[in-house]
Amino acid sequence: MSKFTEHLGVIPRAAKLAALIISLGFTAFVLYMCFYPPPGSKPLPAAGMVFLPILAFAIPFAIIMLVGYVYGDARRRGMRYVMWTLFAIFVPNAIGIILYFILRDPLPSTCSRCSASVSSKFTFCPSCGTPAKPVCPQCGKQVEIGWSNCGHCGAKLPAVPQRAA
Repeated sequence: MSKFTEHLGVIPRAAKLAALIISLGFTAFVLYMCFYPPPGSKPLPAAGMVFLPILAFAIPFAIIMLVGYVYGDARRRGMRYVMWTLFAIFVPNAIGIILYFILRDPLPSTCSRCSASVSSKFTFCPSCGTPAKPVCPQCGKQVEIGWSNCGHCGAKLPAVPQRAA
């Protein structure tokens, strides 16, 4: 499965269905207005009659799918998904959607010992206490994999054995 289809799987079915129905409704309305313009108005040029229905479908579809993605992705990351969804809907010009992508939390990891979901903010698994990320043996602060010295106290870190692929 590709990354794109994996990301599409995050969007709830209800959002996909709403995006399709609302976009088709917009398209039908625009097509009606193109072929039956109000009395006294000029008819659209041919290019407008082609591109306007395409835009009437694409823009609402994309916005609703993005809001659905914000809902599903925030829920998957353990964030306040209702708040972020409302933020994405009501902040105009898609600024709420853009802010979500800038401010979202990293994906939670899985504990190697008990398979519980561990937030990226945690150093230890809240279920079993296993370190989620390596810690310095001297100061106890979180260090990155691959560091040879602690960035907080400067202590030499033990070599981490490489996992077999």
